[in-house]
Amino acid sequence: MAKDRPVYMGPRLRRLRRELGLTQADMAADLEISASYVALLERNQRPLTADMLLRLARTYKMDMSELAGDGGAEQTARLQAVLKDPMFADIDLPVLATGDVAVNYPGITEALLRLHTAYREEQLALADKGVEREDTTEAPDPVAESRRFLGARRNSFPLLDDAGEKLAAEVEAAGGLAGWLKARHNLRVRRLPSDVMAGSMRRLDRHRDAVLLDDALDGASTQFQLALQIAYLEMRRDFEALLKDSQFASESGRRLTRRALANYAAAAILMPYGPFAKAVEARRYDVEALARQFGTSFEQTAHRLTTLQKPGQERVPFFFLRVDQAGNVSKRLDSAGFPFARHGGSCPLWSVHHAFERPREVLTQWLELPDGQRFFSVARTVTAGGGGWGAPRIERAIALACAAEHAHRLIYAAGEAAEEPTPIGVTCRLCHRSQCMARSAPPIGRDMLPEDFRRTHAPFGFADG
Repeated sequence: MAKDRPVYMGPRLRRLRRELGLTQADMAADLEISASYVALLERNQRPLTADMLLRLARTYKMDMSELAGDGGAEQTARLQAVLKDPMFADIDLPVLATGDVAVNYPGITEALLRLHTAYREEQLALADKGVEREDTTEAPDPVAESRRFLGARRNSFPLLDDAGEKLAAEVEAAGGLAGWLKARHNLRVRRLPSDVMAGSMRRLDRHRDAVLLDDALDGASTQFQLALQIAYLEMRRDFEALLKDSQFASESGRRLTRRALANYAAAAILMPYGPFAKAVEARRYDVEALARQFGTSFEQTAHRLTTLQKPGQERVPFFFLRVDQAGNVSKRLDSAGFPFARHGGSCPLWSVHHAFERPREVLTQWLELPDGQRFFSVARTVTAGGGGWGAPRIERAIALACAAEHAHRLIYAAGEAAEEPTPIGVTCRLCHRSQCMARSAPPIGRDMLPEDFRRTHAPFGFADG
C-alpha cells in the first residue's frame, strides 16, 4: 500500500544539515549513528525510518510534520505540471511513473525541474530580442531580466506561498501586523508626515526600533507595507534560495527580481494561499469583493490572482497588465499563456486602453487573436499616490485576461452568452489583419499595395493571404 512505501528524503536532510551548519560527522554524532549512514541517507540509498524521523525531531527540536514533508506530493505535482509542456506531447508519460520518479528519485526530479526552468528562461530571453536588434553590446535590461525570471516560473512560488500562510496564522494570533512586529521583533509602527519621510513610503529604523510609514498611505497600502517589511525580516533565505540558480546580467536585474519576490511574499501574508484560493471560487473571482474581504486594494488583489498556480491547487490562470495613459507597460505577469508583445505597444482595440475614459468602472471584453485564440478580459483604472491636497496622483489601467474556456467561472461573464469577440493583434508589427483601421505600422514581411489607383480605409494597405 502507498502508506507503507519507504520514505526517501535525502535532499531535504542535506538541506537541514547545512542550514544547521553541521558536517555529516556532526549530525552522525548527534543522532548516534555512523557518518557513512548519514551519507547513504542523503544520497537516497537508504530510506528514512520512523525511528530516525523521531530522532531528528527530538535532537533538533523540530516539528515531525515539517521533517516528514508531504511524501513527495508537491514534487510529483510540480513534475506533472512541467511534463504538460507541449514539447513532451509525443512521449507516453504515465502518471504513476511520474509519481515514482518524484518520490524515489527526488534529486533527478529537482534536476529536471531546474533544467525546464532554465529552458523557459532562455526561450523568453530569445523572445525578448527584437527582430531588428543585432547589437550584442547593448546594456542589459534589468526589467526584462526580472520579467523573464517571473515568466519562466509562471509567477508561482509555492515556497513563498507556504511561508506566507504560516506567517499569516502567526499575525492573526498576534492581533495584526503591528502586533506581530512588536511581539516578534520589538518594532513599533509609527506614521510620520510625508515631508519627514523625505520620499520614502516605509523605512526600518533600527536605532529607534520602529517601522516608519508615510501617513499619506491609505489603509490597503499601509497593510501591504507592513507585510512587506515582515517578508524582508523573515523570508530572506527563501528569496536567496529562489535566486541562487538564476544568472543575471546585471545587479539591478537581481535586485528588481528580489523586490518582486518580496512583493509576492507580502501578498501571500495578506492573502494566504489556502483561504484566498477558497474565497476566489466562492466569490467567483469578483476582484472588488475579494479586496474587501482581505482588506487589500483592487490592484493588489488582481495581482494575487495571477499567482494561484500552486501544483495540485491551481485556479484560473490569468494574464495581468498595467499601463499608463501613454501606453507604457509598468507591470506584466503571465500564467495564462497570453502572447503579449515584448517590444512595442499592445493592440489599441483592447479595452484596457479605453478604461481611462470610464474611471473606476469595470470593463469586460471578449478578445480573439489572429490565430483564433480567444480570451476574456476585465479592465479597470487604479490610482497610485495622493493622500492629501496637492499630493501627486498617477492614474493607470490594469487588465486581467484568461482563456475563453475559463470565463464561465468568473462572475463578470456569469449567465451571459459569449459576445462577438473583438479582433485584436499581439502588436501591429506581427498582426496581419489587413482591414484594421487602428493599425500603427505595417506587419513585418508583407508588401504594401500601390496607391496609384486605390487607397484603403486602413492606414497601410497590403495584400491578403
